[in-house]
Amino acid sequence: MINRVVLVGRMTRDPELRRTNTGAAVTSFTLALNRNYNSADGQQADYINCVVWNKVAENVERYCSKGSLVGVEGRLRSRSYDNAQGQKVYVVEVVCDSVQFLETKAAREKAQQQQPQVAQDNFYDMKTVDLEKDFDNSFDSFDIMEDDIQF
Repeated sequence: MINRVVLVGRMTRDPELRRTNTGAAVTSFTLALNRNYNSADGQQADYINCVVWNKVAENVERYCSKGSLVGVEGRLRSRSYDNAQGQKVYVVEVVCDSVQFLETKAAREKAQQQQPQVAQDNFYDMKTVDLEKDFDNSFDSFDIMEDDIQF
């Protein structure tokens, strides 16, 4: 099976560096990815949780901050845990093999000054959205001729 993810986006918060019991570095951050279309409410974005380990984790924490434009490559991982209220919480995140810094510090600071502030919701507390309203029903019916199938 193939499980590869390549994303480019801006960090929604400063990366958080932690250490495991064995001393391994792990950094987590969230990427905002603008969608290619605008809804009636304006530009839409997806917020993707990312995790990176070891030396790359230390570099991300050292050189990146909220608003940094980065490219990540990795794999999707799902996990679950029980929160303080005893509820099971499911998490899907990208475990990054590599993180590319895509702009200089000066360019990032200039971009931050020009962008309007966006409310930063906690990823896990995001509202449920009606996804069907974002797509038209242009594919309700289309015919496939048997000759069109190549195998």
